[in-house]
Amino acid sequence: MYGQTNCWMHPDIKYIAFETADGEIFVSTRRAARNMAYQKLTPEFGKFTELAVLTGQELLGLALTAPRSVYSTVYTLPMLTIKEDKGTGVVTSVPSDSPDDYAALRDLKKKEAFRKKYGITDEMVAPEPTPIIHIPDFGDLSAIKACEMFKVQSQNDRDKLADAKEKTYLKGFYEGVMLVGECKGEKVQNAKKILQKSMVDEKQALIYYEPEKRVVSRSGDDCVVAKCDQWVLQYGEEEWKKQAGQVLEKMETFSDDTRNNFLKTLDWLHDHACARIYGLGTRLPWDESWLIESLSDSTIYMAYYTVVHFLQGVVDGSQPGLAGISADQMTPAVWDFIFYKETPLPSDSTIPEDTLRKMRNEFQYWYPLDLRVSGKDLVPNHLTYFMYNHVAMWPEESNRWPQAVRANGHLMLNSEKMSKSTGNFLTLSQAVQQFSADGTRFGLADAGDSVEDANFVEETANSGILRLHTQLEWTKEVLANVDTLRTGPRDLFMDQVFETSINNCIQLADESYSKMLFRDALKYGFFELQSARDQYRDMAASGSEGMHRDVVLRFIEVQCLLLAPFCPHVCEHIWGLLGKTGSIMQARWPEAGEVDSLKLAESQYLQDARHDFHTRIEGVISAKAKKGKAAAASSLPGMKYCVNASLYVSKEYLPWQQGVLTCMKEVYEEGNKTFPDNKTMLGKLNKIPDIKKFMKKVMPFVQYMKEQTGKHGVSALNLSTAFDEVQLLQTNIAYLKKTLELDEVDILDSSKADAKVQDQCYPGQPFGSFRIEEKPHVVVSLANQQTGRPHFSMRLPVFGGDSVMSVARRLAKQDNFLENASQVVFWRYNDSVAGMRIIPSIDQPRANQTQLPTKAQFSLNDDKKSLVCQEMLNDGGLGERIVIGEYMTYEV
Repeated sequence: MYGQTNCWMHPDIKYIAFETADGEIFVSTRRAARNMAYQKLTPEFGKFTELAVLTGQELLGLALTAPRSVYSTVYTLPMLTIKEDKGTGVVTSVPSDSPDDYAALRDLKKKEAFRKKYGITDEMVAPEPTPIIHIPDFGDLSAIKACEMFKVQSQNDRDKLADAKEKTYLKGFYEGVMLVGECKGEKVQNAKKILQKSMVDEKQALIYYEPEKRVVSRSGDDCVVAKCDQWVLQYGEEEWKKQAGQVLEKMETFSDDTRNNFLKTLDWLHDHACARIYGLGTRLPWDESWLIESLSDSTIYMAYYTVVHFLQGVVDGSQPGLAGISADQMTPAVWDFIFYKETPLPSDSTIPEDTLRKMRNEFQYWYPLDLRVSGKDLVPNHLTYFMYNHVAMWPEESNRWPQAVRANGHLMLNSEKMSKSTGNFLTLSQAVQQFSADGTRFGLADAGDSVEDANFVEETANSGILRLHTQLEWTKEVLANVDTLRTGPRDLFMDQVFETSINNCIQLADESYSKMLFRDALKYGFFELQSARDQYRDMAASGSEGMHRDVVLRFIEVQCLLLAPFCPHVCEHIWGLLGKTGSIMQARWPEAGEVDSLKLAESQYLQDARHDFHTRIEGVISAKAKKGKAAAASSLPGMKYCVNASLYVSKEYLPWQQGVLTCMKEVYEEGNKTFPDNKTMLGKLNKIPDIKKFMKKVMPFVQYMKEQTGKHGVSALNLSTAFDEVQLLQTNIAYLKKTLELDEVDILDSSKADAKVQDQCYPGQPFGSFRIEEKPHVVVSLANQQTGRPHFSMRLPVFGGDSVMSVARRLAKQDNFLENASQVVFWRYNDSVAGMRIIPSIDQPRANQTQLPTKAQFSLNDDKKSLVCQEMLNDGGLGERIVIGEYMTYEV
């Protein structure tokens, strides 16, 4: 009000003049006049009389008196962005704090031709923006500052103006301080109500309402806001609002967005119409001609659930409950006795005292409500009333107030809104029929957890079914061969890593379930647990020890228990396969043992190193293929080449790197676990003398360490690792050889390498140098004789020293339909020369073949053109040499 410099009107909009209830003449749009008529602002409710119809252009240039303005006279000026369906069509202009007003007034001052078109003189646009509010970061003229900040050139820069408006209005309301008037020195949010009341009392303003946006009734009419007799709940009453805020303060909302939405609602919610005169609903007790409207009704119905079994035998209440009580016996006095422990027994009740006390005990035992789950759209209304009404019912008993509200978003299907008209629609029964109950639940768990709309993806549900089937089949396979698994001490590195990974997944899944973060619970309770199992299986397959029986059985049991809330049917079935008695639904939640963070760090180091080595190997092979020195970049390690590796480990950072890390750790902790921008970071590093001559290397190193900190936390900035990298790599060298198909591996200190290697090798980040070298081999013809299976004959290189499993892995790389190398079984011809020429029998296709042992090793025959196979014995020796030749068969 204080900063008004002019009044805006649209030159082409039709305005009307009409008489108000106070005998004054108002000018507004016809739509606004209709709204006012229903708010008792005209002589007759719902009606108004048009005294004149005027275009905005006829009203431009009028001299006006603006209440509270520092200017005694302001003028009506043209603005072409005014909308006829919003407000009154007459807009006050405060260019000191409204970016829209400032941009429009500035344009009008600059455009003389535009002014002349509407008869606007220089005097009419002479008033300048005057300071009325001080806003931190924006000063006393926030609109001018915001337009400069967002580079607003004219009133046509709609997007930039929207950004400027959002910044100034929000910050101005909450942080702005009045510079003028009766509220000088007050915060804007406090001054607003005071000034509003003052102007209404002095008849300089009136209260006018209209719908937030256009609302059309089913009859096609535009709806209005009508002022009529109405029962309201005064949610704005200070003491009541304060107590509702106390409920929210103690209540778990599972999301900052939900909590902030509640806070905003508590801020603006005041009187709320709680009744209506038509429709379905409960009669208002003190005026039965009214019905309680649906959002205000049933805000404490959960309290009724605590005793419902006494009152209702069936859902519709047609049969009495356990106590045989009729509805008319449940008087207000009875409910008071049940809900309030200090209330005496009702003297006029026909319900037996023992029954009444049982109902009270039930309520006292079960209440408060532990969790309310509902849609996010109910936070600004029903769920907020729910808090208020619990306070109203139990003002002195905070132990009866609700404990938690979990608000969720809506559900999309395949990243699009569900809609019958577009066909993107799926019912629950259709989902169960298409994906099974467990597959549907799997997809829903993965759909999302926050108040953002969840996304059910059919591909995820299908993938979930395949994963569950794979887990079931793997479990059956393990249990069928459980006696072949290793027993005894569980002290191998891979055992320790897998067990602590299981414990870690139990803890993280439990935390996620407790916070109702179901996607995270699925992540830790299934995906990461499966990943840990796969790593354990790969590590076991790379050596002679194999998997440990007890560790594997514990994994299967824990996997069942963690996944059971999502996929109960599959888990129940596997539970039975494990020989467990009773249902998994009655089983105890798994207990997490100690989580060895050092072992987890070692495991993560090993996996990161393996991934980095794999990437480098592919790069070396690709480069060699381009030079024509290898058969193809896609074959790893190539048709006739092997890969040898030198793995370099650094025990400490270079001196300049240590300086960078020390500085990064300091600024990271000072910045509340965030890094400053690169320019600021570089400025700090430039002050360290020992770093200046390495500046070309510094920023790439800084960027790399930022990424590592994002992955692993502040520990990534430590100057050394907590474990012996060399020993760790030596312990797992067989695993690296098998999974990367390396032939020879040397583990070296980076101090023995050249400067290029030293620059790329850090503690916790080994560097691999790989060489592709030709190695003696035999190209074997492999035939698949299985019918109806997508596996075919192919030629494959086999090197001396290969195991059956390493050949199976090489085969899997070339066969897209072979997902698990451990499923491959090899057969040799009994006659290594003529066997492949014998036509196989349909009934007995392997009559002249013998299966190769799963633990067997290949070598080259003396002629270097055929293979020899020897079984690897338990004592470490090799069995009888059997000549295989150049032909084998396999099955999956």
